[in-house]
Amino acid sequence: MVSIRAIRNKINIIHNIKKITKTMELISASKMRKSQERIINNHPYITAYHQVINNVILKNLKYKHPYLNLCKIKRVMYVIISTDRGLCGSLNNNLFLKLLIDIKHLSQKGIEINLILIGIKAISFFSSLNYKILTKITNFSRQSSLLDLMKLVKIILKYYNVGNFNKLYIVSNKFVNTMIQKPKIIQLLPLLPINNIKIKKKYWDYLYESDFKTLFNILLYSYIESQIYQCFIENLASENASRMIAMKSATDNGNSLIKKFQLIHNKARQATITQELTEITSGASII
Repeated sequence: MVSIRAIRNKINIIHNIKKITKTMELISASKMRKSQERIINNHPYITAYHQVINNVILKNLKYKHPYLNLCKIKRVMYVIISTDRGLCGSLNNNLFLKLLIDIKHLSQKGIEINLILIGIKAISFFSSLNYKILTKITNFSRQSSLLDLMKLVKIILKYYNVGNFNKLYIVSNKFVNTMIQKPKIIQLLPLLPINNIKIKKKYWDYLYESDFKTLFNILLYSYIESQIYQCFIENLASENASRMIAMKSATDNGNSLIKKFQLIHNKARQATITQELTEITSGASII
């Protein structure tokens, strides 16, 4: 039988681990709320930008921008946004599984696959696979700023402009709510009309006070920045929500284990007391 002291030590260890998981749960909940606020604040801007892009793309433009040109796909780039830390359940695994299915489908058609990896989890997973990795970025979620985001966009567009790929996908997790986070793969280049917003039958064009090409270039560049930023903050909110749920589950499991070991401890203690009483009674009867 396990000694009472050993059982007490296990209970104390579980208590200490439970304090850590409870603290991590509260921290993740706080970070998730901040990320949710960023998503909510960014939503009107993204919605308006989508409408503007739709209005521009759906017009028969005389100027064909390279970001709008549809051509035969030979090389595809995936920008994968993952987490730098673990303890967030199956968030990354679900994302990677969905991506591998998509990559397999393209590889069967003879399309070359290129990757830009953001996050330690994506780097450790895809580095062992036989895919061409152009850029690796770590600690982006904790130390990132808008300036870092602009640098990332410049890197991506540089590869696109020199012909390293002719189709771009952003791979990240979509934050639905606290309990649901879904992996998503969206096409960013070439730009296509957005289907998830209501498009009026009569769309309009705009009056441009300056050179149309210059303004159009700025518009498309800013749109790509906004899309990547939206994916980034949604993935960050998904990470914190998933970690909060995982830590809550760990805390609940700790409580269950403590109850289990407490019951074993009480039984062992009762058995020890019973044995001591029996020995005392037996000794008294002999005397």
